[in-house]
Amino acid sequence: MTNSGIGGQAVIEGIMMRNKSNYSIGVRKPDGEIAVEIYPYENFIHAPGLAKIPLIRGVVAFVDSLVIGLKCLMISAEYFAEEEDEETKKKQAEMSADELAEKKKKEKKQEDLLMTGTLIVSLAAAIAVFMMLPYFVSDFASKYIHSKWLVSLFEAVFRVVIFLIYLLLISRMKDIQRTFMYHGAEHKCINCIENGLELNVENVMKSSRFHKRCGTSFLVYVILISAVLLMFVQAESHIMRIVLRLLLVPVIAGIAYEFIRLAGCSENRFVNALSKPGLAMQKLTTKEPDETMAEVAIAAVEAVFDWKTFIGENFANA
Repeated sequence: MTNSGIGGQAVIEGIMMRNKSNYSIGVRKPDGEIAVEIYPYENFIHAPGLAKIPLIRGVVAFVDSLVIGLKCLMISAEYFAEEEDEETKKKQAEMSADELAEKKKKEKKQEDLLMTGTLIVSLAAAIAVFMMLPYFVSDFASKYIHSKWLVSLFEAVFRVVIFLIYLLLISRMKDIQRTFMYHGAEHKCINCIENGLELNVENVMKSSRFHKRCGTSFLVYVILISAVLLMFVQAESHIMRIVLRLLLVPVIAGIAYEFIRLAGCSENRFVNALSKPGLAMQKLTTKEPDETMAEVAIAAVEAVFDWKTFIGENFANA
């Protein structure tokens, strides 16, 4: 398999695909038409150089994916928002160009504040549930378990179990299941291209819905790496143990990203073996899409990626 460098994620009734300096959003509208929008990609901290530094680039890429993901979710949701009532339309029609511009500017500011707030709350909730909760539970268990290593092992196992329960629960939600079908369509498109096949519905549908560069795999390795690494983080002070866990969050994310990056361009047996836990979890976070979803995924890919040139350059002699 050849690394194409493209990546994406599912949104509401559609898919986001990113390639280099652009990303696209393909959405199946309520009337059945496929809408595709293209946006320039800008690093959220406006420091592209950080995206080249090992470990640090993992943290940047993770937060960056969250920012773009939230933007794309909000954009895709607009296609399914209720139509404005007649009174609202009338008020807008009576506004001057300057008033409309000011209104849009205000709405954009509110949208940015909402997105920032959502991002902060989401990160804080994830750290609280998957990093701090296991610690506090294991700290309580230490009253009954007198070996520090056994307490650390208990914390590691609890962290993995709570993550598995989370994935199992969300995978059973009906609305999320449809999003996971689009997630599968995204992977199938990328696998289709990276295996040198023409990008059409037939080839996409027969391609695998599992991919080593998936965000699910990244999260799996964040959990697994934290489970192992934190077993060796020993400190006498209760406060210091909490501080160390918080300080290690970006380090853990950086290590997980570097592994996913390596796995995405390697067919080494050892690397493939280490990739299996992430691929296994994708059985929960991806579902087999239908052909209409594959069409949306193809439209999103073609908006930002010249797959014909890629196949010609990488599979000419195949």
